[in-house]
Amino acid sequence: PLDPFTVPLLNTAVLLASGVTVTWAHHSIMEGERKQTIQSLALTILLGGYFTFLQALEYYEAPFTIADGVYGSTFFVATGFHGLHVLIGTSFLAVCLLRQINYHFTTEHHFGFEAAAWYWHFVDVVWLFLYISIYWWGS
Repeated sequence: PLDPFTVPLLNTAVLLASGVTVTWAHHSIMEGERKQTIQSLALTILLGGYFTFLQALEYYEAPFTIADGVYGSTFFVATGFHGLHVLIGTSFLAVCLLRQINYHFTTEHHFGFEAAAWYWHFVDVVWLFLYISIYWWGS
């Protein structure tokens, strides 16, 4: 099992910070602050990429494999599916960034962004469950 207070805790902080930045982006869109929206969306995407990088590093350095019993298989399957959803969410947010750059969102019309932001928050909440169940209870 992995130490929950090393990379997993950093990953938790990174993902929670990305929840803050995507909320900042949402408030910026609603206030018509185009530059802040672009900056906060870009930062959210970078944080999503950093989370994915740290998760890949953790896979590489894990002292167990997917074939090493219940913990190994649960760890890799659960965090792998979550990682896939982080990649999907990061892609959604990248599309939103391109749409914002191309003036597709207004203060009244930005449902595509809102859907991506809700998805991102869902991914955050799922990670909190995984962090507690796999890294704390599992270790």
